[in-house]
Amino acid sequence: MPQKHIKAIDALEEAQKIAMAPFVFQTSVSLQKLGVLDYIFNKNKVGGTTIKEISKDLEVSEYGLGVLLEMAESSDIVYVNEEKKYELTKIGYFLAFNETAKVNMNFTNDVCFKGLYHLNDSIKTGKPSGLKELGKWDTIYEGLSQLPEEIKKSWFDFDHHYSDGAFEEALKVLFRNNPKQIYDIGGNTGKCALLCCNFNEDVNVKIYDLPGQLNVALSNAKKNNLDHRISGQEIDWLSDNPEIGKEADAIWMSQFLDCFSEDEIVKILSACVEGMDENTELLIMETFTDRQRFDNAKFILEATSLYFTVLANGNSKMYKAEVLIRLAEKAGLYIKEDIAIGEYHTILVCKKK
Repeated sequence: MPQKHIKAIDALEEAQKIAMAPFVFQTSVSLQKLGVLDYIFNKNKVGGTTIKEISKDLEVSEYGLGVLLEMAESSDIVYVNEEKKYELTKIGYFLAFNETAKVNMNFTNDVCFKGLYHLNDSIKTGKPSGLKELGKWDTIYEGLSQLPEEIKKSWFDFDHHYSDGAFEEALKVLFRNNPKQIYDIGGNTGKCALLCCNFNEDVNVKIYDLPGQLNVALSNAKKNNLDHRISGQEIDWLSDNPEIGKEADAIWMSQFLDCFSEDEIVKILSACVEGMDENTELLIMETFTDRQRFDNAKFILEATSLYFTVLANGNSKMYKAEVLIRLAEKAGLYIKEDIAIGEYHTILVCKKK
């Protein structure tokens, strides 16, 4: 990509924004949590509002509101109209009401912000050095079920937000050949397994995951009276010889392989190949960085890679499609189909060579 032409003064302005970016972010978080963005939006239709009015109604000091709104005005989140009243800009509106922006903000603030301070150490060591801000685990997956509720909610909201919208279309692909037994690799809370059982009344799903997540998934299956069709097996994919069964008609992985390094992905896929025959399909659904229509989606995915670096495990990322295809072939698979799903996702339908 050629270098963008930009005036020096504009480049300097962007550099200063980057240098002070955490201040803008935390200002946005505070305005959201204090209810200020919602309050100002509701006053837009009557010509805006003053700091005094906000202070009185939300019981926040005028000083506190003053420093926040000055920063917000400089960042084009709010603006001051001719009557010296605050109104919400389009940027402020999206921060307050766009679901993707809200999910990203909560994930960044609650899960990642403190840990990101240790990014430099993670780059040097290949370890998730920021994870100590959340707990004493080797990877975040070991501690997901033990996270404080607010942090856990923000993690799962982020994880589900980027998959839920694709499931309706994805299930049609998964069930094209009417599988009777599905292995859900990395099933987390069991959400996908529940969707599969509700989609097709004859299918059985076996979830492979770490003990903490698996217990949650099986508990959710029982709550939904589907424990007779949803089973599970504990597995640690980083152990020496992880194994799965050989009864699956389809093996399903949704946003799972990005949690591992390239070598680990080959190891996981190779273990799956051992459980496949010539009829088994292995379906990989991912959000690939080189398959995004909009630049902001690519930006979000590449930021998510840094979460994997500093918090999740220290050695994985959001991959390009060409990388995962190469790794699948190295593990003994070939790509039967390459299917675009929704706005962000791709399903690679793999078969054993």
